[in-house]
Amino acid sequence: MSPKTNIKRTLGATHPVGASQVVFFVPNRDREDKPINQQHWVDETLNVMGKIFRGATAFPPGRGVWRDDEAGGRLLKEQTVMVVSYIDRKLLTGPVLRSLREFLHRFGREAQQGEVGVVIDSKYYGISRYDNPQA
Repeated sequence: MSPKTNIKRTLGATHPVGASQVVFFVPNRDREDKPINQQHWVDETLNVMGKIFRGATAFPPGRGVWRDDEAGGRLLKEQTVMVVSYIDRKLLTGPVLRSLREFLHRFGREAQQGEVGVVIDSKYYGISRYDNPQA
């Protein structure tokens, strides 16, 4: 294929090219190493990302570890499900990012996470202080 080939047109794609990647990891444990309802949170993540980004895919559990610096550097090992969306960067508007923030902070509070992170275009954004839902 020549460098000038328009892949979108050649494939007959009808939607924007998704060049940006948004990744969220759903663990199976909380900060105290207690199990959480991972399937519930995977479903919630798929619903939110599907709504704001037009789609998302959850990949099978992988192994992960998180260092809790507020607990003396204790390592928390967990099984994580990776949820990915490929999006047009133009979708990352104020309202979309506010919806994503609302979900990430709710997950952090309700699933009792020490840190919630999302990766957008290879940049990790970690959140460890969650918004008060009454504010």
